[in-house]
Amino acid sequence: MASAAEQMAANLSWGALGKATDLRQRIFFTIGLLIIYRLGTYIPVAGIDGTALLSFMEKATAGIGGILNMFTGGAISRMGIFALGIMPYISASIIVQLLTSLVPSLESLKKEGEQGRKKINQYTRYATVALAAFQAWGIAVSLEAGGLAHDPGLAFKLTCVITLVGGTMFLMWLGEQITARGIGNGISLIIFVGIVAEIPRALAQFLAQGRSGAISTPVIVGVLVMVVVVIAFVVFMERALRKIHIQYPRRQVGMKVYDGGSSHLPIKVNPSGVIPAIFASSLLLLPTTIAAFSANSTSPILSTILAYLGPGQPLHILFYAGMIVFFSYFYTHNVAFKSDDVADNLKNQSGFIPGIRPGKNTEAYLEYVVNRVLVIGSGYLALVCILPEILRTQFAIPFYFGGTSVLIVVSVTMDTINQIQSHLLAHQYEGLIERSQLRGKKRTTTRKAPARR
Repeated sequence: MASAAEQMAANLSWGALGKATDLRQRIFFTIGLLIIYRLGTYIPVAGIDGTALLSFMEKATAGIGGILNMFTGGAISRMGIFALGIMPYISASIIVQLLTSLVPSLESLKKEGEQGRKKINQYTRYATVALAAFQAWGIAVSLEAGGLAHDPGLAFKLTCVITLVGGTMFLMWLGEQITARGIGNGISLIIFVGIVAEIPRALAQFLAQGRSGAISTPVIVGVLVMVVVVIAFVVFMERALRKIHIQYPRRQVGMKVYDGGSSHLPIKVNPSGVIPAIFASSLLLLPTTIAAFSANSTSPILSTILAYLGPGQPLHILFYAGMIVFFSYFYTHNVAFKSDDVADNLKNQSGFIPGIRPGKNTEAYLEYVVNRVLVIGSGYLALVCILPEILRTQFAIPFYFGGTSVLIVVSVTMDTINQIQSHLLAHQYEGLIERSQLRGKKRTTTRKAPARR
């Protein structure tokens, strides 16, 4: 039998959005900041030869430049102030989280609560500045080497570095503001908007290739069917749960005795969501961002990177799949589902898993279940990201139809819709509480004293 909360969620109407003032303000705030982000992708860095850059990016789009363009919302093709995108921040977050698990001082800092979290976030920002400055300097040097700068020299390099680093830090601030004062995860929404904004252009180019005969009609139909199947598969897997039965004993509060209840602890098949795919992609983009703008250079190191880590290469696919599996386990155990914290919470609430002793035994059992669920979850993520990648390289399909982009778009959409529904449900609860309080006041004020006989 469904609970009262489940029945209220099932009867939730989107018409309640008009009454939820706070939610509307959050949505408008999020849309406004995302519009600012999109406008920034069209503001170019000073001193860039636009004509030469356009001709260069037309050639590079088929390679790693297409991936860079996808994750930066087209800013890299226009060399906008947001050309680095949010990837330096994601790479810095990966590094700091890895160090948190390896360095004892950072691990103890993580357990200090809110103050420790703020300190770790500060270290992440410092690492973001360092990575963004390194990448921006490499891009500035590569632009000069490729003849894409009007006036090469130290002034151009400093201008490019300051502009690109400032753009990344501004995007990081935008993402934090969206998460705190808007709706959804700000970092994921920035990547989501960048991908969605470029899909119409990529679709038009894809269909134009079909009209010109470069791609056959069966391939076009097959790609569209593949996208629909992948979307349905992602939605099914993202909603899949492994439920663990939780039992609560009978307890006595004062003179009242409450019967024991039972519930379920839901564990998602993919607890980490789209984060492992984004982390793996950012690690692949980190060494190749500079190489993409130095394709004409004779540097053997850059040539080796492009040869072995380019899209469709065996090493690229193996590294990508391995990183997805690694980050699925790493992010789940360190962020998304901490077995020790869940076991402690159950113990504090007097809850237990039937047949499992509370405490360490419950923690070990939860780790056992999560590790085996993640075999399916990480395999699903790797399959969704790798299989379309192989097909894309074989049939010259745009990057926006690949598994990573579809996974990001679907996952972020589902997460944002769930948050909106949570806000609507909370608003509905608040309305019920207010009405019950008003009814109570009316009863107390309208009650008349009994007449004397």
